[in-house]
Amino acid sequence: MMKTYRQLLEFGKSRLQEQEIENFQLDAWLLMEYVCQISRTWYFLHEEEQPGEDEEKQYIALIRKRGEHIPLQQLTHEAYFYGMKFYVDENVLAPRPDTEILVEQVLEKLPVDQEIEILDLCTGSGCILLSILENRKEARGTGTDLSEKALAVAERNGRELGIKARWIHSDLFEKIQGQYHAIVSNPPYIRTDVIQGLMEEVRLYEPYMALDGHEDGLYFYRKIIAQAGAYLKPQGLLAFEIGYDQGEAVSSLMKEQGYRQVQVVKDLAGLDRVVTGRKNQEERYV
Repeated sequence: MMKTYRQLLEFGKSRLQEQEIENFQLDAWLLMEYVCQISRTWYFLHEEEQPGEDEEKQYIALIRKRGEHIPLQQLTHEAYFYGMKFYVDENVLAPRPDTEILVEQVLEKLPVDQEIEILDLCTGSGCILLSILENRKEARGTGTDLSEKALAVAERNGRELGIKARWIHSDLFEKIQGQYHAIVSNPPYIRTDVIQGLMEEVRLYEPYMALDGHEDGLYFYRKIIAQAGAYLKPQGLLAFEIGYDQGEAVSSLMKEQGYRQVQVVKDLAGLDRVVTGRKNQEERYV
C-alpha cells in the first residue's frame, strides 16, 4: 500500500534513526525535498496526500543508501556553499560551512575593483575559488588538483555557475608559472592515524587523498609554505584552512619562512580554522 507524504517521511526518519544517522530528521526531510521537489509549506498543506509511485520508490532507495552512511551530498549531488549550489560526487569533499571562513578572510584582505590573480591549490570541487571569483568580478583564478576526477567536478561547477576559471592538473606548484596576488588552499590536514576514527561518512566514502595529511597532518602546509613565496607577488596573501589544533604550528611555519601579518582566525565554535599571512616584500624567495 502506498504511503502518504507524512508516512513516507516518518519511515525515513525511523530508518535513519535506527542506523544511527546523526541528523536523521533533517536528512530524511532533505531527501524528501530532493526527490519530490517540494517545500516545507507545500508539505504541510499536502502531507496526507500520496506521492507518485516512482517518487516513493526513489525516496525509499535513497533512505536505505543514507542508512549505509553514504553522505547526503553524494546522494543528491548537491551542496550549498557561500550562497551557491555546487555539484559534488564521491571524487571530492563536500563543502563544509566552516570553509566559508576562508573565503570571507580572503575577500576581506583582497582589494576591490582591481585585476588580481588567485591560485587555489587542492581545489577539489572548486567551491573556494569559484566563491571568491563570484565576489571579485575583476579577479582571475586558477585551480589545481592532483586528482583529474576532482578537476572535472570543479570545471563542471564553474561551467554551471557561469564563473570562468582555469583548471590545471598539478601536484601543488608542479605545473604553475607566474605570480599571484593570493594563494589559497584547504589541503589534506588530517593525521593518518586519526582517519580510521572518523565518522563513517568521511572515512568510508570521501576521497582518502583529500583527507590524509600524513603523519602529523602538516605535510602539505610545509610543502606549500616552503614554495609559495616564489609564486606570490610582493605582499601577496597566503591563506589556509587548518584543523582545529593546527593554528600554532601552521602560523609558526609561515613566520619561519618570513611571512608577516600572520593571523589565526577562529570559526563560530571558537576553534582555529584559518591562517593568513603576507609575503615579506624584502624577503628573497628562490
